Amino acid sequence: MVATHFGFPFGVDETGGISQAPDTDQHLQGRIIQVLFTRPGERVNQPDFGCGLFDLVFDPNNMITAAAVEFTVGQALTRWLGDELVVAAVDIGTDGEAVTVELAYIRRRDLTRRAVRVTFR
Repeated sequence: MVATHFGFPFGVDETGGISQAPDTDQHLQGRIIQVLFTRPGERVNQPDFGCGLFDLVFDPNNMITAAAVEFTVGQALTRWLGDELVVAAVDIGTDGEAVTVELAYIRRRDLTRRAVRVTFR
């Protein structure tokens, strides 16, 4: 089997080579997390990559910020992973200081519905 993706998190396999990941749900979820947590401008060769979710941590925890996060997450995932998934829904939940982003998506390859939930404080 020939894998076409670097493993996430990046690592070295038992032969001393770069670990690779097969095209699995776990790999796609790892890519989603990369888009969510990468700040635009952080990658030298792809300065527009990411959505900068962590940049919103210090913004007010209100409906306006929640709507902005929903829009930003949906747009970034469609732009960077649109060939692999369709964003079905982005829901933002707040509980005190914690913000939860729940993403529902459809995998294009087999049209299965999946979800990813990320909570940060």
